Amino acid sequence: MELGGRRVIDRVVDVLASVTDDLLVVTNTPELYASLGIPMVPDVFAGGGSLGGIYSGLKAAAGAVIFTVACDMPFLRPDVARLVIERAEEADVVIPRAGGQLETLHACYGKRCLDPMEARIRAGRLKIVGFFEDVRVLEIPEEDVARLAAPEVVFMNVNTPDDLARARSIACGSEAR
Repeated sequence: MELGGRRVIDRVVDVLASVTDDLLVVTNTPELYASLGIPMVPDVFAGGGSLGGIYSGLKAAAGAVIFTVACDMPFLRPDVARLVIERAEEADVVIPRAGGQLETLHACYGKRCLDPMEARIRAGRLKIVGFFEDVRVLEIPEEDVARLAAPEVVFMNVNTPDDLARARSIACGSEAR
């Protein structure tokens, strides 16, 4: 999808490249992302959902911790990403809370998460927060994010035509902060 004359994935990559040198795309359709010039890995578990994608990226990553985002988050911000990344050593999962929910696709996950994730995936229990009881989790309060950006904008996903229309409105500046 395009937003403001740029593909959403390009917007995501630009933000991530400003906070880390080590980028990786988890995809089973690498031809769609070849133009990015970024290393890619497939899902380890077919049908593993978002939890399986996080697991696959974490397993393939060279470092001890990964920062994950969805490819359909057009308003990611480097300062909000850094807010999460800078606390990565404090827990196995570092995750913002906004609008009453945990932002599981804008979080850091450490290698200690691999075994609990794998157990849940093999059991067909794919809810991302399902393994949190087995690891140390640090929640970043919504207020901390709100000091930097509007959480409802920075964590927005574009999944529907209505989401895209709202994103286009934000991109034009009518809702941006």
